[in-house]
Amino acid sequence: DALLVGGVTAAAAVPLGMRAWEHIEAKMEAARLSGEQVTVWLVDGTTGVHLAVVLGVLLVAGVLLEVLPTSRTGRTLGKKALGLQVRDIEGHEPPSFGGALLRWAVGTIPTLLVIGVVGLFWAVVDRPWRQAWHDKAAHTFVAGD
Repeated sequence: DALLVGGVTAAAAVPLGMRAWEHIEAKMEAARLSGEQVTVWLVDGTTGVHLAVVLGVLLVAGVLLEVLPTSRTGRTLGKKALGLQVRDIEGHEPPSFGGALLRWAVGTIPTLLVIGVVGLFWAVVDRPWRQAWHDKAAHTFVAGD
């Protein structure tokens, strides 16, 4: 699932990232040619818009490819392929849209900041439900068919 959402996001991020890099290089070259000491900000009106678009694509892809399928059936494409499903701890039904969104956000945002990798591996040692941090936050668990 992460590869699918990541691939869609990367399709937007790579060209926008290249444009942002060219923009920053042009600013640095102009600063060098000025002969003065100048502060060159990496995030400005141009690069900030590129970053916002990439984050928007990530959000839309996450909602369409993970949150909606999880809230409707408990299964995403990846979970279907592996014979897995997400269930609410209490009712053993698919989580609500809000629960699925919380699960996705807690799984995605910290992972983007690298600390979330620990939360994903938490499931290896967690007992009895083998929940990662995003499952704990959304009160869900992953079960086999």
